[in-house]
Amino acid sequence: MTALDDLERSVLAAIDGSRAAADLAEVVRIPSVTGSEEAVQATMARLMADAGLAVERLEPDPSAVAEDPDFPGAEMPRTALPIVIGRLAGRQPGTRILLVGHVDVVPVGDHRTWVDEPFSGAIRNGRLYGRGACDMKGGVVSILTALRAIAATGAMERLTGDVRFVSVPSEEDGGQGMLAAIRAGATGDLAVITEPTRLDVVIAHAGAITFRLTVPGRAAHASMRREGVSALDKLFVLERALAEDEAQRNGQESDPLMTDLGLPYPTIIGKVSGGEWASTVIDTVIAEGRYGVRLGQTVREAERELRSAIEAACEADDFLRNHPAIVEVTGGRFSSARIPADHPLPVGLADTVASVIGRRPALRGEPYGADMRLLVNEGRTPTVIFGPGDPVVAHSANEHVPLAEVVDCAQVVAVWLVRTLSG
Repeated sequence: MTALDDLERSVLAAIDGSRAAADLAEVVRIPSVTGSEEAVQATMARLMADAGLAVERLEPDPSAVAEDPDFPGAEMPRTALPIVIGRLAGRQPGTRILLVGHVDVVPVGDHRTWVDEPFSGAIRNGRLYGRGACDMKGGVVSILTALRAIAATGAMERLTGDVRFVSVPSEEDGGQGMLAAIRAGATGDLAVITEPTRLDVVIAHAGAITFRLTVPGRAAHASMRREGVSALDKLFVLERALAEDEAQRNGQESDPLMTDLGLPYPTIIGKVSGGEWASTVIDTVIAEGRYGVRLGQTVREAERELRSAIEAACEADDFLRNHPAIVEVTGGRFSSARIPADHPLPVGLADTVASVIGRRPALRGEPYGADMRLLVNEGRTPTVIFGPGDPVVAHSANEHVPLAEVVDCAQVVAVWLVRTLSG
């Protein structure tokens, strides 16, 4: 653990927890569901400027981004893709650091399951509540708070290199905002994404693809159901095959970063529809789900495994052999990513966590997809995930983030910036 020097202590003293809480409440109260991020990005631009950052707004054409050969998919229609970048420059060129966060959030679900209004920004018992508080506006405000302290103390005048705060839309449905930012030049020597990690350091993550199965059957009158073939029964055949495939794929994993998760590559069917009449054997069922992308895999490789599992199940079934299910990959496409545990980025960040909050963080893997893989794979930028909040409450009713963790994250980021840019 490295002791704090005078500049680091001065930056820590400038961290304003009350202002962080107020900023977080303001951005949580903006309902920035994926596809509608213009209002929150206008607020982010204002907050960055107020914090002393030079601000640039980008407005790439979503239709042009969709033509990119590495387009990561989308699940929501959009007419805009607003990106905001705030900059702080040191006394001379040097290391470029990206601090990255997304401002889009998932829909709120059933309002009746929330104690407060989903976009209330209510504070109780040291926690701020609201959709996106944990995933990941808490982390976004941690970046803002850290950079405000850096700017207020004039620390950049004693540092080399520059810092870029990249606020992106559209992470939740694939990451086209991050890809567009990368194509516009948002790459660097190091990057930290402040997604919720309970202030541990994530150095690897799995990925996921979403899929749609169109499962056939043969209609018949319910009173003579043996004359028909239920598409729902055939969906059960495919679901069992996917469960067997899930067990096999997870059983083949040997990397402790992933095996420690228990089920690093889950497969689920999350939506099923079909049937038109209660007394008719169902002739078509549509099922939509998520298929895990293994560490080291691309989405295309995972898609081949998914199709292979479904094709084998159809071939083994008397009806589906001649009437196979149709497999489509839809929505977001999240590849996996990792950086070595001994890379200077996680090593230095972990040392800073120990210096600032007195706890050595774990270096972990996660089962979910993230913008990290775009920065690593497309932007060639070593990246880790480190941020406030527990991912278990992300996307849930009564989502929240501990305000103390938002401040702790800001403190760690601020000191890590000083240390990294002091060379």
